[in-house]
Amino acid sequence: MTETVHPTPKVVIIGAGPAGLTAAYQLVTRYGITSTILESDSVVGGISRTVERDGWRFDIGGHRFFTKVKEVEALWHEILDDDDFMLRPRMSRIYYEGKYYDYPLKASNALKNLGVWEALLCVMSYVWARARPPKDQSTLEGWIVARFGWRLYKHFFKTYNEKLWGVPVNKLPADFAAQRIKNLSLSNAILNAILPKRNQKDITSLIEEFQYPKYGPGMMWERCTEKVVAAGCTVHMKTRVVGIRHEDGKAVAVVAEAADGTRTEFPCDHVISSMPISQLLKAVEPPASDVAVRAADDLRYRDFITVALVVPEKYSFPDNWIYVHAQAVQVGRIQNFGSWSPYLIKEGRTCLGLEFFVFEGDQTWNKPDEELIAQGTRELGILNLVDPSKVEAGYVVRMPKAYPFYDQNYKANVAKIVDWLDACAPNVHPVGRNGMHRYNNQDHSMYTAMLTAENIATGSTHDVWSVNVEEEYHEESSDSDTSVGARGTGRDAPVIHREHYPEDHPVHRPAPPA
Repeated sequence: MTETVHPTPKVVIIGAGPAGLTAAYQLVTRYGITSTILESDSVVGGISRTVERDGWRFDIGGHRFFTKVKEVEALWHEILDDDDFMLRPRMSRIYYEGKYYDYPLKASNALKNLGVWEALLCVMSYVWARARPPKDQSTLEGWIVARFGWRLYKHFFKTYNEKLWGVPVNKLPADFAAQRIKNLSLSNAILNAILPKRNQKDITSLIEEFQYPKYGPGMMWERCTEKVVAAGCTVHMKTRVVGIRHEDGKAVAVVAEAADGTRTEFPCDHVISSMPISQLLKAVEPPASDVAVRAADDLRYRDFITVALVVPEKYSFPDNWIYVHAQAVQVGRIQNFGSWSPYLIKEGRTCLGLEFFVFEGDQTWNKPDEELIAQGTRELGILNLVDPSKVEAGYVVRMPKAYPFYDQNYKANVAKIVDWLDACAPNVHPVGRNGMHRYNNQDHSMYTAMLTAENIATGSTHDVWSVNVEEEYHEESSDSDTSVGARGTGRDAPVIHREHYPEDHPVHRPAPPA
């Protein structure tokens, strides 16, 4: 009996971030399947890249290498040697009214900073809120106040959430709070210090240390790129996907445009896509259904700017980052790259990364780099963190589509797009954060790619939409709700209603063309 020989599939991968490169690596190292990788940028790694400017290296958003998924852990150490990793202490604090609050928060530190009288007022406010909770607890504000009281809410919840999502907290729904804030420890710390409970059980704490590539997370994906190329894969940088041709119920080719305008068609048996799913859908040829196109047009994103400022080492701090709960400044979080790795900085100096949460096209996004550097320098002075005259240099990195925007329509919109793909191009496989429009960590994105590679190579039927990593960080899914938008929605984020934004807000603008 003659064994049937199956031809090696032609695989095109869109995007050289963690998901795309993981898929390429798995396919070629596990199954001997080479792929063609198309990346629109000049740098690999996506949001997990490490940007280098004048010898300084910047981690975009901060990437702690910690996972409970053993397959992902093993892959990290397969791509990089063990001595490429550093074990780093986890430290982050809340900056509020000129004082630092440990996070996770400790009773002694909170009491010292708030003062006994204010701590007592917080407890009284808590007791009052428990006795007479807000009538409307469908909003994030009402939910928090009912469980922590007005004073703690105003101290530690309101400002940062409004900076992060660009929406008043009383307009954010409570969906976000129920999962992400349920174990926040400040109120527990203060209440337990003043009114200790018998048989009190400790809540789950955050990790105390994590792994980190010594030259930043981009080191992982630079090395991965080298390995897949050495194994026979092809990587095209500065190459933008402009079309995905489909016929007879499957994708047959990907059309890409190089920096010089040259267009190339890549035949395919499978497409693994980590490009934004909205742009993926709008790139298909012939066009997708009107229902799917409208769904793609309706997806939105929250964008991100890092202003990196070089300062003398004496202005360093031990934290990986500081959450800025101060209304006087726009910056939401400040990283100290020297606390991530001494290999990111230069001797005698450190580099602070000021993070601004924005919408692409808004006033802050459109500011010239010089204005953003000046603003960051000024805000460091307002916070009394750095003498503005001591800032030696500045760099700006804009990261579009950093956070999938969870408005009230996103689940239904994603479901409509996936339904169309399943019917008309089932060999197109969305993976990763933007590929699936899910607010995922790096390990989650990698795991969706690992399962997709196995599906392609072996014919297995893993449902990547049901992947849900690290229960502490990801919202729970209901067994009764099996829609694409509800299964394994990744890390929790607020569902934001667009009517809460003014008419001229960027979230109402039409999505840019693919």
